[in-house]
Amino acid sequence: MLQDFGIVQDLNFLSSRRCIWVNGPIIVGAGPSGLAVAAGLKNQGAPFIILERANCIASLWQNRTYDRLKLHLPKKFCQLPNFPFPENFPEYPTKFQFISYLESYANHFGIVPQFNETVQSSKYDKTFGLWRVKTVSDCGEVEYICRWIVVATGENAEKVVPEIDGLEGFEGQVAHACEYKSGEIYRGKRVLVVGCGNSGMEVSLDLCNHNARPSMVVRSSVHVLPREVFGKSIFELAVMLMKWLPLWLVDMILLILAWLLLGNTKRYGLKRPPIGPLELKNTAGKTPVLDIGALEKIRSKQIEVVPGIKRFYERKVELNNGQVLEIDSVILATGYRSNVPSWLKDDELFFENGLPKSPFLNGWKGIAGLYAVGFTKRGLSGASLDAINVSHDIAKSWKEDTKQQKKSIAIRHRRCISHF
Repeated sequence: MLQDFGIVQDLNFLSSRRCIWVNGPIIVGAGPSGLAVAAGLKNQGAPFIILERANCIASLWQNRTYDRLKLHLPKKFCQLPNFPFPENFPEYPTKFQFISYLESYANHFGIVPQFNETVQSSKYDKTFGLWRVKTVSDCGEVEYICRWIVVATGENAEKVVPEIDGLEGFEGQVAHACEYKSGEIYRGKRVLVVGCGNSGMEVSLDLCNHNARPSMVVRSSVHVLPREVFGKSIFELAVMLMKWLPLWLVDMILLILAWLLLGNTKRYGLKRPPIGPLELKNTAGKTPVLDIGALEKIRSKQIEVVPGIKRFYERKVELNNGQVLEIDSVILATGYRSNVPSWLKDDELFFENGLPKSPFLNGWKGIAGLYAVGFTKRGLSGASLDAINVSHDIAKSWKEDTKQQKKSIAIRHRRCISHF
């Protein structure tokens, strides 16, 4: 006999492990993407459960970001569907304000994830046409059975730690940017920051502001753009221009503005790529750096730009140009990656690197009830668009299934009555 728990039913008799039927989709991940899908489903009356390996929503923001972090884009481009930011929030909310916004979002829509539950594997059972999602938590192992699964673990689920010759033998402190909170503990120290993306630039700036001595490794070309142009977000300007102009021309305008406002960044060791910032973002997913003060520190040599690393020694690093630096600490601003391949099995939606095979606007839907949200490389606005599409599509299917089930029950009921 099935025991009904609302949106789930306990099917322990089918398996040696605890087995639960979910009358709706399973959403894996309680970050902004997962919350946005859940809110969309709530609005349409469709049930769901969210599985989250951490003990809180938006664990990346809460546990793996530095304290000085702010949204890089204006808040109107970062809000989730059907819930604007408070009017008293600044144009670029802080990390803590964004976390508060997400908690308010979850409370507003009544979203309660199942925390501390890690998905070990998810596999489609072709025989029954259902997904089998195996999890582990402090309460033991569970196998969920469902028709739809939403992958919302994001592009930044795991840190990337490169293999660099001699790094294991380095005797100073080594930390990834996800472990960095503030430059306070590095005050007075010589710190090598490996990476020159937005994280590398902001960590270097924060170290400067705490009287550390940062050197930033720049191995490849990078686009540095001003965050604002004449008081207007450069992102907002680009969005406006792209409504009327081709991509290559918008790129040219952005680079001219960057040259006028920032000067020739190549003079400071920051060589620009051969293609424009928007084209590079579209083709390679590489985000341009939005300068919030680091470039001025580079000009004044408070942040030293250095080339790639040859190898580490006990307290030194040798660079590709033969220069040797004495350093106390290393911070790896070397990015993140998706962890989808480690748990999603027999899947045709994702590449081996954990990103969707289909490009933006088409990468949110796979086959057999598989969906992806937050893998567009277009930030929170791209995740929100995916979430709207996914929640509408699943709710439509769920309502059709529910209607068919009611018809079947009614037919069986009439047949039973006809026997009396």
